[in-house]
Amino acid sequence: MSDTSGTPTGRVVLGANQYGKAECRLVRITRDTPVHEIDDLTVTSQLRGDFTACHTDGDNAGVVPTDTQKNTVNAFARDGVGAPEDFLLRLARHFTEGFEQVSGGRWEAQRHAWQRIPVDGAPHDHAFVRSGTHTRTAMVLVEDGETHVLGGLRDCTVLKSTGSEFHGFPRDRYTTLAETDDRILATSITAWWRYGAADPDALDFDALHAAVTATILETFAQVHSLALQQTVFECGKAVLEAFDEVAELRISCPNKHHFSVDLEPFGLDNPGEVFYAADRPYGLIEASVEREGVTPPAAVWAAVPGFV
Repeated sequence: MSDTSGTPTGRVVLGANQYGKAECRLVRITRDTPVHEIDDLTVTSQLRGDFTACHTDGDNAGVVPTDTQKNTVNAFARDGVGAPEDFLLRLARHFTEGFEQVSGGRWEAQRHAWQRIPVDGAPHDHAFVRSGTHTRTAMVLVEDGETHVLGGLRDCTVLKSTGSEFHGFPRDRYTTLAETDDRILATSITAWWRYGAADPDALDFDALHAAVTATILETFAQVHSLALQQTVFECGKAVLEAFDEVAELRISCPNKHHFSVDLEPFGLDNPGEVFYAADRPYGLIEASVEREGVTPPAAVWAAVPGFV
């Protein structure tokens, strides 16, 4: 509210808020056989609800301590972790059903991949090396009584050494970029996809994550790209066409520019073989790919920083 001069009036009140324990490092070893398994997660728990008294009066009567949230993550791992989406759903239900003042929240995880170290040609039973082409991500959001589940990936660096063009763009006095019909296309894919199933417990999140990831990578490889924007859309389109379980996908791809090195000063030619890899500045391409006629829940994407 403001008066006719535009000066705000009225009392100051607390707006939207959440709190919790960020980046709890959890390593769970399953050792019920001589061949051990490892689950390595970074888990964040944030609660939403009636915490006004804590903010305005310092009254902690309704505050579930952040340390309690961390302890709950560790305690729940005692019964196993499983798919990160399933683990986060367990945490979400515990806090929203176990505490009257908690009406919702946001739970996020990154899974760090390990593979067995080979010894004499066979994978070792209990020795591992950090591996993986990407970091798997997951998020569960409970808002206004609805539960939303997202899967995703980040740090997935990919490159095509040909099969990419960029030309036909407008030019003005500040345009120096040369058009090309053959260039390196490289990026680091970050993607989130929202599962639309009414019953998330019926989904095999491990299998879906592997299949969605494979679809994104295969599409990147197969599309003859006229622009990174085109590749981004085709990746999202391929996922939505292949998986009814996925309601929408959002993807962020920075250009990892590779510039041809001028070897003429050394009396050498460079037929597209020697490049300089620049890390910044870089183009940043982001898009959401949706099903026509379906309105995405705004609360979900407000909880994913940095996405359109």
